[in-house]
Amino acid sequence: MGGIGIWQVLMVLLIIVILFGGKRLRTLGSDLGTAIKGFKKEMNEDDKKANGEVIEHQREAKEDEKTTEKQKDKQ
Repeated sequence: MGGIGIWQVLMVLLIIVILFGGKRLRTLGSDLGTAIKGFKKEMNEDDKKANGEVIEHQREAKEDEKTTEKQKDKQ
């Protein structure tokens, strides 16, 4: 009873098409798709950057361990 039926959804879509028109809706859809692609691209680049930083920190930690072990061996 309180749910949204198919007729309510169709009426809302019809009103949106009437208000904005087909051309503007296509443009908005295209712009939205471009924005989503850009967002995904940046997220992937950030992940790659973060992974590179983690790997660099791991290398530094291993080098620090090696130098500490060498110093202990000298003593």
